[in-house]
Amino acid sequence: MDKELEKISVTEDGEVLGTKMLTPREIVKELDKYIIGQEDAKRSVAIALRNRWRRQQVPPELRDEIAPKNIIMIGPTGVGKTEIARRLARLANSPFLKVEATKFTEVGYVGRDVESMIRDLCELAVNMVKKEEQAKVEKKARELAEERLLDLLLPAPKKQEGLEEKEQEEAQKGTRERLRAMLREGKLDKRYVELEVTNTQVPIVEIFSTVGLEEVQYTIQEMFGNLFPQKKKKRRVRIPEALEILTQEESQKLIDMDKVIQNAIRLTEQNGIIFLDEIDKIAGSEGGYGPDVSREGVQRDLLPIVEGSTVLTKYGMVKTDHILFIAAGAFNISKPSDLLPELQGRFPIRVELDSLTKEDFFKILTEPENALIKQYKELLKTEGIEVIFEEDAIWEIAEIASKVNEQTEDIGARRLHTIMEKLLDDISFEAPDMEEKTVRITKEYVSSKLEDILEDENLSRYIL
Repeated sequence: MDKELEKISVTEDGEVLGTKMLTPREIVKELDKYIIGQEDAKRSVAIALRNRWRRQQVPPELRDEIAPKNIIMIGPTGVGKTEIARRLARLANSPFLKVEATKFTEVGYVGRDVESMIRDLCELAVNMVKKEEQAKVEKKARELAEERLLDLLLPAPKKQEGLEEKEQEEAQKGTRERLRAMLREGKLDKRYVELEVTNTQVPIVEIFSTVGLEEVQYTIQEMFGNLFPQKKKKRRVRIPEALEILTQEESQKLIDMDKVIQNAIRLTEQNGIIFLDEIDKIAGSEGGYGPDVSREGVQRDLLPIVEGSTVLTKYGMVKTDHILFIAAGAFNISKPSDLLPELQGRFPIRVELDSLTKEDFFKILTEPENALIKQYKELLKTEGIEVIFEEDAIWEIAEIASKVNEQTEDIGARRLHTIMEKLLDDISFEAPDMEEKTVRITKEYVSSKLEDILEDENLSRYIL
């Protein structure tokens, strides 16, 4: 059984703790299940994650002084930069947000400001903590929802003359228990019930402005939602769906949202990870006009967020001092030294990721738990087709992917998606009507299907 991180817990005094933490070596081992090669990058993120746990162990007076060691990953597209960050966040059960640096604009220009990524991260953390709290009360919520559903299926009877009240109660109780048994056995699943649910929609109020007024929009929408009474509407749904709706409503009542928000803010501050992609696209250039005019401005706006500042969100103030930032870019036109010196200083760890080789492509196709060949086999199995890939055929696919990347744009492992789609195009189309249920992919089949990719020098039709 694989070792995993236990869920991060938030103590009563707001301290975020991981009760059991993987060592850097174990973190790399977990990442190896999904990412081929890139050992330097894996080592760097493993150390960064372990340092978070180490920081929680030091005395409180020193804890706040230890800043996260942010990372810049440098390498071509499709070599695993995003996947490393995503798997790391999943491993640590941390709030994780991937954003494109090109989305943001300098304050004063139309577009999103950099603070919006902290608001989005906080929203993710609230949803994470809320889901965990709902899981804790799920059993109780299910019981309460079941009772409400039985009330709908069996309304309280009118008093019948000639029967004592006790006898009526006993008869009602017996009928209710029989209904409960039928409900749990699934015998009522096809029946419909009419539910009264709250209409959660509030009047849409849109703020037409430049940037920085997202919070105003949230506040106004919330204000309108509280001003007008909540509308109820009736829905006719099947019993299983009704049970889910009622369970959600009951779990919402059972959890303390103030505590959820408090814990989510703490989780964001202490364990949040932001993956800032395409950072090379905002690296300054010599031109001071046109689309480049706000690039340096975005860097200046980004600097206090990475450095450590306080951002207003609809849930409260969030400090960014200990959020881990992982930036990534190809840097094929610009270079890391083109970034503002102050921003460079906030990313002390730089890791270069290697271009993928033929051997890497072979491993990507076969070794990871979510390997492409496994995915296609399972997809076609749904049609009753068993696809067998010979080893020579897989090497041929890897060889073609490597050659095409050399001859045209190097798009890394994404090239394999293009090639696999082209290779299995006929089989995927014909699968529902095929009489032969076993398909063997040989080296000759791969060569015949993909020869035009290698022959066509332009290759424009096959570039993602």
